[in-house]
Amino acid sequence: MMYQPTILGRRTSSLRPWMTALIVIAVVLVLAIIIGLLVYFLAFDQKFYYYQTSFPIPSIEYNPDFSVEHSKMRRDMKQKVSDEIDKIFRRSSLNHHYIKSHVVDFRSSHDGLKTDVLLKFQFASNNADTIKRQADKILHQKLKLNESFLKIDTSLPYLRDMNEAQAEHILNSCCGRGKEFPSMERIAEGYPAKKADWPWQASLQIDGIHFCGASLISEEWLLTAAHCFDIYKNPKLWTASFGTTLSPPLMRRKIQSIIIHENYAAHNHDDDIAVVKLSTPVLFSSDVGRVCLPDATFEVLSQSPVFVTGWGALKANGPFPNALRQVEVEIISNDICNQVHVYGGAVSSGMICAGFLTGKRDACEGDSGGPLVIARDRSIWYLIGIVSWGIDCGKKNKPGLYTRVTRYRDWIKSKTNI
Repeated sequence: MMYQPTILGRRTSSLRPWMTALIVIAVVLVLAIIIGLLVYFLAFDQKFYYYQTSFPIPSIEYNPDFSVEHSKMRRDMKQKVSDEIDKIFRRSSLNHHYIKSHVVDFRSSHDGLKTDVLLKFQFASNNADTIKRQADKILHQKLKLNESFLKIDTSLPYLRDMNEAQAEHILNSCCGRGKEFPSMERIAEGYPAKKADWPWQASLQIDGIHFCGASLISEEWLLTAAHCFDIYKNPKLWTASFGTTLSPPLMRRKIQSIIIHENYAAHNHDDDIAVVKLSTPVLFSSDVGRVCLPDATFEVLSQSPVFVTGWGALKANGPFPNALRQVEVEIISNDICNQVHVYGGAVSSGMICAGFLTGKRDACEGDSGGPLVIARDRSIWYLIGIVSWGIDCGKKNKPGLYTRVTRYRDWIKSKTNI
């Protein structure tokens, strides 16, 4: 009988399959941990850093329009400065760390125009000093070559550190930044609002219970309806909350003072406007910002699409939602709203009529004091109305009526200096 030849050394030199699998798994795990740590320290351990700086622009004379928010001259110059700084850093060794520049302001200087700029970078914390020096050096080198219309401001330390909260406050300080324009549906027939769509919306509350809406018009002032305070006038009773949900709120503030229009009377709807001062200013962020106030000459045409937002009832005598809701309505001329079958002459020149004669989409109880806004170029939102009154919610031939903000523009300025 023949025997199969022995395969020498098989038992002593081979590993069982399960042992091989364990070794492979262990090696893979070790490599994964090493790669994970590298990724974390190279990517996730990175922080944002913010620096203030200033640039003289001697080739351009100062014009007061440079200080008018959203003026074409200011907008174009801001874009020109940002493009120039972007070009400098995008073509440099800091390309992957540079995030953006933000033009804060323009001011007059002895030799022309000067601009204040905020620079935003992202990198690992252990590189902070090195990258700041690099950024400083890059700017000095580029601007000394006389290739740029921006020059070096020798009167100040060049790059000045700023903490994140204050920097984000400045980055989000422009008014009217919110929802990208296209469409929706009463608050009674509306949709829940997305986070940061309407960052100026506030809730006025007593003991944590929502009473009225309001609009943030600066870091310390709200605009709302006078009738919200028909019963409770003591500012110490009130708080303001921000964010898209009532519970939990994103932020709360106590109320310092309430100023009601001198001619307002609870028995009628004229002069239904009030300003509310917060006890502590808010810090602007992507979630909390201010709406733009229109000039007294700002015109809104009939049938213009506009939005109203709030936490009001979803229908007459209906439930109040926890999440902010939005509805798109359209402007209706006062002549139409004063027809006998609509409001029969009750709509004054200090009011705006908005909604649909067919009904359905409308503001409702609890939306009082909240904003009616319209988007202008580049989706900059302006506050044109304050939810004031109406008959029922979404009823046929009974659209919503709003305090006309342009009519009270001088009054608002006299009380808030805004």
